[in-house]
Amino acid sequence: MSYTDGDRAPSPQNQSRAIHTMATNDQPETADARLKDYLAIARFDHGTKHIFVVPGIILAYMLRGVRTEALVQSLIFGFLSVVCIGSANYVINEFLDREFDKHHPTKSGRSAVQRRMSGTIVAVEWATFVLCGLACAALANKLVLMVACVFALQGIVYNVSPLRTKNVAYLDVLSESINNPIRLMVGWAIVDPTSLPPGSLILSYWLGGAFLMAAKRLSEYCEITAAHGPALLVRYRASFANYSEVSLTASCISYSLLSVTFLSIFLVKYRIEYLLLMPFVVALFTYYFAMSTHAGSAAQRPERLFREFRLMAMMVALVVAFLFTSFVDIPVLATLSGQHFITLE
Repeated sequence: MSYTDGDRAPSPQNQSRAIHTMATNDQPETADARLKDYLAIARFDHGTKHIFVVPGIILAYMLRGVRTEALVQSLIFGFLSVVCIGSANYVINEFLDREFDKHHPTKSGRSAVQRRMSGTIVAVEWATFVLCGLACAALANKLVLMVACVFALQGIVYNVSPLRTKNVAYLDVLSESINNPIRLMVGWAIVDPTSLPPGSLILSYWLGGAFLMAAKRLSEYCEITAAHGPALLVRYRASFANYSEVSLTASCISYSLLSVTFLSIFLVKYRIEYLLLMPFVVALFTYYFAMSTHAGSAAQRPERLFREFRLMAMMVALVVAFLFTSFVDIPVLATLSGQHFITLE
């Protein structure tokens, strides 16, 4: 296409906006959802997030020992509980977000956006997953059941109006990331149904998850704003109206510092050797933040993080260091927990 002297070629940004407008405003008539579409909104491909249950299992075993008489049963039904309730939360998340997701460059391709879904069928699907999840939790033990109830309630608070905390800046991050310590507590309860993890560990897990969620929003903010402008971003998620690139970056720094602070408290109190893990943890936070600033970052799609080779290599190094410090005593590190001064006389 050529342009006369009086015309200006549209910029790539304007072209992108025009394409997106045509894609969202000139949709063909929506077809009814099929069985596979209802299964798709359960997001079974996000099951990798349940890996956050595993540290709870390991730490409970290391610090408390096995306190349940039916460990294998608790393991099986505890994991099934997390998977079912996690899927239940995703079902209402995707269905209730369908009018907002159509403004997102990639989420607009989700089944709930592309297909016409029955609210009744979705409600039955959600209830089925919740009931199955709670039944599995009850077969694990009472503490797993209690935590599973909180997990299911969190999905309602986060997604359903009038609460719908995902629409409130900062509260959206904190309410979504609470899933991390919930998974930690499920793992812990599987091994020890008589106690909960230390508060310092719960807070570290929660704030670490907040860092991950804030980094995800930072990545979305930068990419969508650059390609489509801030107006589209706010139509996708109302909380972005009160965010900026600076505030999201600052929140990432705050959450990471607080997470490391509480983690340090836990490490010093419960096994001093774990202090050697801190360089690995800091490296992970740093790399993840840097990764979130890249276009098309996997930080926007956490279920794909396992495809990030460098990130996985760092995780493996952290796991190896964790196993080493779990079984090898280093008495000299005990001096770090006491008061010592560098004297000049």
